[in-house]
Amino acid sequence: MVDFYPFLIFWCLLIAQRVVELLIAKKNEKWMLGHGAIEYGQEHYRLMVWMHLLFFLIFFSEKILLNREMSFAWHWLLFVFILAQLVRVWALFSLGKYWNTKIIVLPNANVIRKGPYRLIKHPNYLVVSLELLVIPLIFNAYFTAAIFTILNIGMLSIRIPIEEQALRNHTPYEGAFESCNRFLPKLLNKCDK
Repeated sequence: MVDFYPFLIFWCLLIAQRVVELLIAKKNEKWMLGHGAIEYGQEHYRLMVWMHLLFFLIFFSEKILLNREMSFAWHWLLFVFILAQLVRVWALFSLGKYWNTKIIVLPNANVIRKGPYRLIKHPNYLVVSLELLVIPLIFNAYFTAAIFTILNIGMLSIRIPIEEQALRNHTPYEGAFESCNRFLPKLLNKCDK
């Protein structure tokens, strides 16, 4: 098990990243709720947290117990992972104090139409979907990649409609992107205005 220490360092960095994200989310949640925001999706949020905790435990277990070695394509998979992290940071900074792991909507807030939100509706969900597939594949943890990709599809099929309905109910979300060129951005996209 030559790659145990690189794996352990990578795994610990992932855990640390998640802890930092939760701290940012908690700070933003406090600010938003203090300004009259409304939370949605509490029922599925606990399941989502458990899903992510189990991801890290099963990923670790599969790697160690089944003695999974690094993939021959680990360089490319790591490159995709790093690109996903750049999109995550871009999304986080674009949303600023509105970014959260929960569905929290501030009534009548302006809809964010900058950063990756100019291009796609839910960039952070794209990042998470890529991670749940690519992270285990770096270490040939096929079972983890398959199971959590499927679980994530199920979770997002519940979460995204709730989030979009909450945004429609409390913000000008419906018409916010009418003038945008999502998926075909121009240099001077009207979304930036």
